[in-house]
Amino acid sequence: MALPQEGSPERPLEGLSAVVTGAGRGLGRAEALELARLGAAVVVNDYGRPGRDGSGASSAGPAEEVAAEIRDRGGRAVAHTGDVSDFRQARELVRSAVEEFGRLDVLVNNAGILRDRMVFSMTEDEWDSVIRVHLKGHFNTTHFAAAHWRERSKAAGGEKVYGRIVNTSSEAFLAGSAGQPNYAAAKGGIVGLTTSTALALAKYGVTANVICPRARTRMTEDVFAGFQRPDQGLDPLAPEHVAPLVGYLAAPAAARVNGQLLVVHGGMVAIVERPRVQAKFDSKQETFTYDELDALLTPHYADRPAGETFAAAEVLGLTRG
Repeated sequence: MALPQEGSPERPLEGLSAVVTGAGRGLGRAEALELARLGAAVVVNDYGRPGRDGSGASSAGPAEEVAAEIRDRGGRAVAHTGDVSDFRQARELVRSAVEEFGRLDVLVNNAGILRDRMVFSMTEDEWDSVIRVHLKGHFNTTHFAAAHWRERSKAAGGEKVYGRIVNTSSEAFLAGSAGQPNYAAAKGGIVGLTTSTALALAKYGVTANVICPRARTRMTEDVFAGFQRPDQGLDPLAPEHVAPLVGYLAAPAAARVNGQLLVVHGGMVAIVERPRVQAKFDSKQETFTYDELDALLTPHYADRPAGETFAAAEVLGLTRG
């Protein structure tokens, strides 16, 4: 199994290479810097459009600046400015890591946009664009990274290789954000993609996990506008609270962490348990009738709070302490 070389505990990713998408700003930037600090060579991907809704001309500036920052700190990094929602450009992104560093070991999917609107007002383009960048973008890079690891395993006679995927979902999916049906749906789809990928790639030595981070970034500046930054110390909403978890999930120490969903922010990590069956009803005949379902389900829901749904809004109240 291809593991990183033995080194100091401070550099568990020494000898490995990583791709981080959406790494020109915010969370992605913090994650790329953390992976580099832990020893990884990094491909910094960012399409570089200035608008959080994906508007504006693409630019190499954000990705180049972060790659230069890593190199200035003594690390190895190259910039890639492709659009991960484009299948061919995602292939080139994975290929760039292999060509530049010899192989790909870690994939962190972070790129995304926002086009918020209530479901009754949302346009087809607002729906399609968010699904494309978030969900299809995650699939595109995962597809080519998975193919790379599978081929490496086959070339090694079926032995396990080293591979880590860290995907980015959101509390908007868990809590059912009312004004973000496109974003919540995309983030929910990413969870399904991650758990499927985790099961499919485990035999090759690859893990796939998903995080729901909360951070003050360009995408969330209005959401957290009312949360004041502290006069001293690290902002509880700083992306630097999220990056260490990404570094850990990318490391050899997390080999047994697979197919998991973790909420992270402000010095706190919460592991979200998979759904459980709350109640079960059996028909007294071959199949249910309307009357039988009415007799069983209507009383069951009669005393439920009106706003209680499958959404887990309580995660929004998670804090450190």
